[in-house]
Amino acid sequence: MSSGVQPTQECLEKFQELKTGKKLTYVIYGLSEDKRSIVVLKASEDKDFDSFVAELPEKDCRWAVYDFEFTLPGGEGVRNKLCFIVWSPDDASVKNKMIFASSKEAIRRRLDGIHTEIQATDFSEITKDALFEKATRK
Repeated sequence: MSSGVQPTQECLEKFQELKTGKKLTYVIYGLSEDKRSIVVLKASEDKDFDSFVAELPEKDCRWAVYDFEFTLPGGEGVRNKLCFIVWSPDDASVKNKMIFASSKEAIRRRLDGIHTEIQATDFSEITKDALFEKATRK
């Protein structure tokens, strides 16, 4: 069931910039103050994964797209995969979790080219190893 919340044009533009420009490393999305639209909260070129994770709040939900770069074992080369991350921490309010859950598809279906999706409720679920496992799964 959809909440009726829709992404702004800026959300789509920043995603395209991330996807095609290869300048941005991640985009973090959230709800507008009036909770009627999905907005860009941060877009960054910072390639440090820990800096990205540090941007996720302990008590509020977010969606994010992270351009995950990794090296395949056996010298098969470097790859990039766009990962859609649903951040819904245990300490977020039930109302907020419900709005984010019911609005996820509104943004997810507009972001063409996502390779994998990770849903996390705890920081231990957003690690390089977790992304690597999802990105290399066949």
